[in-house]
Amino acid sequence: MGAVSIRLLIADDQALVRGALAALLDLEPDLEVVAEVGRGDEVLDAAKNSHPDVALLDVEMPGLDGIEAAAALRTAVPGVRVLMVTTFGRPGYLRRAMEAGAAGFVVKDTPATQLADAVRRVHQGLRVVDPSLAAETLVAGTSPLTGRESDVLRAARDGGTVADIAKELHLSEGTVRNHLSAAIGKTGARTRAEAARIALDNGWL
Repeated sequence: MGAVSIRLLIADDQALVRGALAALLDLEPDLEVVAEVGRGDEVLDAAKNSHPDVALLDVEMPGLDGIEAAAALRTAVPGVRVLMVTTFGRPGYLRRAMEAGAAGFVVKDTPATQLADAVRRVHQGLRVVDPSLAAETLVAGTSPLTGRESDVLRAARDGGTVADIAKELHLSEGTVRNHLSAAIGKTGARTRAEAARIALDNGWL
């Protein structure tokens, strides 16, 4: 009898990348891709329908990002192990992903054989983290932003006014201004747009 296959769900908003990952991993005799989705808000339903053992989630997706999708899986389908796969090796992403319940974090240029091995190790209950990203995360430290400051910066990324942000987050305009001011100071930025960019580049958002 052959080895039992590890069932995989792949979530990536880039169809070519998603297809390439699926094709490469399907070549492995003990791996089987059972679901592919292109949005973070499709991950939970796909997992419930296809019963994967491991979910490979891209960080940046529409609907929900991969970290939010990982947190949703941990709550609703805790038996699924999560391996984050991303183009952007931002230190803050790793910390947030682990807090959301991810068991591994690798970058997309990881060779196919190493990626397949990472899937197997995550399935076995081990943690797998790109070593260079782990080192960068230790150096970068934790995000200086509070949860509310992060929320306000996320809302500010799209260029809305203070009034728009206040309405979206159900806060007063004065509170929004205070959070923006604090976030600008903590990131060393000159404007809220620059603060949002710095926070994004560090994976704090």
